[in-house]
Amino acid sequence: MVSTTEFDELIEVLRDFIRREVMPAEAGIDESDEIPGRLIAQAKEMGLYGYALPAEFGGLGLSVGQQVLVTMELGYTSPAFRSLFGTNNGIAGQVLVLAGTEEQRKQWLPRLASGEVVASFALTEPDAGSDPSRLVTSAVPDPGPDGGWVIDGLKRYITNAPAADIFMVFARTDLAAPPGKGIGVFIVPARLDGVSVAARDHKMGQAGAWTADVAFSGVRVPRDALVGEAAAAGYSTAMRSLAHGRLIIAALCAGVAARLIDESVTYARERSQGGHPIADYQLIQAMLADSQTEYMAARALVLDAADRYESGTDQRLAPSAAKYFASEAVGRIADRAVQIHGGSGYMRGVPVERLYRDVRLFRIYEGTSQIQQLVIAREMLR
Repeated sequence: MVSTTEFDELIEVLRDFIRREVMPAEAGIDESDEIPGRLIAQAKEMGLYGYALPAEFGGLGLSVGQQVLVTMELGYTSPAFRSLFGTNNGIAGQVLVLAGTEEQRKQWLPRLASGEVVASFALTEPDAGSDPSRLVTSAVPDPGPDGGWVIDGLKRYITNAPAADIFMVFARTDLAAPPGKGIGVFIVPARLDGVSVAARDHKMGQAGAWTADVAFSGVRVPRDALVGEAAAAGYSTAMRSLAHGRLIIAALCAGVAARLIDESVTYARERSQGGHPIADYQLIQAMLADSQTEYMAARALVLDAADRYESGTDQRLAPSAAKYFASEAVGRIADRAVQIHGGSGYMRGVPVERLYRDVRLFRIYEGTSQIQQLVIAREMLR
């Protein structure tokens, strides 16, 4: 584990890097839908592709509490930057951390941690978004002499798909099993015959964070492509990985909220209306107060949820509650930020306008707010 002193130094370096290198590139990222190559190279050098992966496999080995603090710093800039390495550290990489065999971890985790390989989490389907238990992508035993599996299906809105080297593909291994049962997860190299990645999706926001459909047509993978040793354990692995991911998204929302508030305070101090700084008006002060209070509540909830997750006392309800509250709160904070900016907040090129578009997605992925409500209530009623 990284020591407190080492971690404090990491946060200081990361904070400086975000403000000095990444923030000046935000407008260009939004316009071009591309992360500059120099920022990708610097992210690899800083170990950001593996900050949440075990040190024994080349990652930084940060604790969950440290991971959320790093993510809050990353949230201060364009969400697309974190998305570069988000799946390696998060929902895709965690599949191997949580369920991979020792051989699979040794083969893939060091390459994920270095950024040599980009992993993508292929769970969502056109008719199985908020309820992936009903996915229909299939993995059937390969009748050929070498055994293995044959995968067929279509995945949708897959983050980092256009840049992916491997996909963690969730597929039904028992076609007769009920929802949530008989699902495995497979390591599928992106360049295998039968794997087809569609053009990048055109989204409302989060330019530079690529998503796309991925089709699997008669894709043959060897026996050891199955993550772990149970062909029916994929759904539980997905849910465990998503719980970790929800905590990280909640931390990201808190980081974006801090940026939105700073932008709002700076604008309120500098902008005058009727000969007075708009910061003197009670309506502006009320919006700032509401946003600051929600930010502090979200940050505290994320830190508490991280402690519960790390201790193992709550790895379901707390991540969902943190993600639900923080993603909803940052939407309200973004709305107030645009309102405080007035007409200028509606203009392209202004950070709060871009972030307003960016944060809307947080209420959808890693499980919609409505799914988080169900998870929270079900855990309460157990």
